[in-house]
Amino acid sequence: MPEIPRNALTRSVKIAALPAAHAGRAAWGLGKRIGGKPAEMVTAELQARTAEQMFAVLGELKGGAMKMGQAMSIFEAAMPEEVAAPYRAALTRLQEAAPPLPAESIHAILAEELGADWRTRFAEFDDTPAAAASIGQVHKAVWHDGRVVAVKVQYPGADKAFISDLNQMTRMGKLFASWVPGMDVKPLLEELKARAIEELDYLRESKNQRQFAAAFEGDDEFVIPHVLAAAPHVVVSEWVDGRPLSSIIADGTPEERDTAGRLYLRFLLAGPARAGLLHSDPHPGNFRMTPDGRFCVLDFGAVAELPDGLPTAMGRLLAIAMRGDADSVADGLREEGFILPNVDVDPEQVLNYLDPFVEPARHERFHFTRDWIRGQFTRLNDVRNPDFTMGLKLNLPPSYALIHRVWLGGIAVLCQLDATVPMRAELDEWVPEFAENT
Repeated sequence: MPEIPRNALTRSVKIAALPAAHAGRAAWGLGKRIGGKPAEMVTAELQARTAEQMFAVLGELKGGAMKMGQAMSIFEAAMPEEVAAPYRAALTRLQEAAPPLPAESIHAILAEELGADWRTRFAEFDDTPAAAASIGQVHKAVWHDGRVVAVKVQYPGADKAFISDLNQMTRMGKLFASWVPGMDVKPLLEELKARAIEELDYLRESKNQRQFAAAFEGDDEFVIPHVLAAAPHVVVSEWVDGRPLSSIIADGTPEERDTAGRLYLRFLLAGPARAGLLHSDPHPGNFRMTPDGRFCVLDFGAVAELPDGLPTAMGRLLAIAMRGDADSVADGLREEGFILPNVDVDPEQVLNYLDPFVEPARHERFHFTRDWIRGQFTRLNDVRNPDFTMGLKLNLPPSYALIHRVWLGGIAVLCQLDATVPMRAELDEWVPEFAENT
C-alpha cells in the first residue's frame, strides 16, 4: 500500500494539478465534439473522468484535501442531475474509505501515544483498518475487559498537511465552486481552516464525545459510543455496529429513509438542548443505523459549544419569517450581525434569499428532495434574479458559523435521503422560541 504523500511540495503539486487536468479534459472534450461525437456523450465522459481523478487525489492525500472533499460531498444533492450522476459514486466512496496506513506505522503511533506496552491494553487488535477518513483511520479491536472497541488513530503529520492543503485549496475556490451552482465556497473553506486545530485535537474530541454520551445515555433512539481511553492522536471508544447512512441514501426503502431522516434531524437539533453541544460535521459518513433501530453518531472533532442551547433569536426569526414579516426579519438579522450597519437591503429580497431555510418550517411534514434543493440553488445562482446579489450583502457572524454549516449541510443530507420528516414538531421541541412565536 503506497504511503500518503507527506512532503508539502508534493501535496501542493498534486492539488494544483487538478485545475490543469480539468482544463485538459475540457480541451479533449472540445476536440471530441468537433470530431463529431455527441455533446451529451462527451460531457458525461468528461464528468466521469473528472470525478474519478478529483476524488482519487483527495482520498490519496487525506488531510485537508480529503476533508474538503467530504465537506463538499454533502452538497451532491444540489448538483444538476446530469452533473451529479458521475460524481455520486465517487463522493460516497470518499465519505466511507481511503487508502490506509500500513500496520507498522499504526503500531508506532500506538506505542508513542499509549506506551510501549500498548498491546497489553487489548485482547485483540486488527491491523486491517475498518475505516479511513480525512485525518485518521479506525481499527477494530477487543479491549482488555472483553469489550469490542474502535481505535481511531491520527495520521502522522496530519496537522501540517491539513492546514497546508486548506491554504492551497482556498486559492482554488473556483474549481470547487463549480461542483455546486450557487454555493459560496470561500466561507466554507475559511471556516474549515479556522476549525482545523480543534479537529486535530483528539483529547478535545474525546471530551466532546464523553459529554454527548453522558447526555444521551440510555436513550431509546440514539447511541453515542463511550470513550475508554484517549491521547493527543488516539481515541479508543466502544464499537457500534450499524448500517452507514450513505447506504440508506443509496438504496434505502422509503420507510428507512424517513426514519433515518427524522432521527438525523432530531439529533442535530437536540444536541445543543441536551448536551450543550452542536455536532458540526453533518456528512453521512458520521452516522449509522444500528440493528435495533437506533441512530448512532460518530466523530466529534467538529463541535460547537452552545451551553445555553441554540440562540433564541434563531427560533424567533424563523417563526417570523414563516409569517412573511420581511421587515421584522431584516431588523432581527441586523441585530444579530447578519446585516452590517452600513449595508442597505430590501427586506423582501432578504426573505426570499432565506427561503431554503424557511420553507421546510412552514410544513407539518416536509419532503426533502434533490429537485427541491436544486431549484433553490439554481434560483440563488440566477444572475437575472434579484436574490442573486443578496448573498454578497449578508454577513455571517462567527457565533453562527458552525450553526450555518450544520443547517445548510443537514438540509443537503436530508435531500440526499429523499426523506419526509415531521419538521414542525422537531422545531417546536428543540429550537428555543420557535413554538412561542408561531
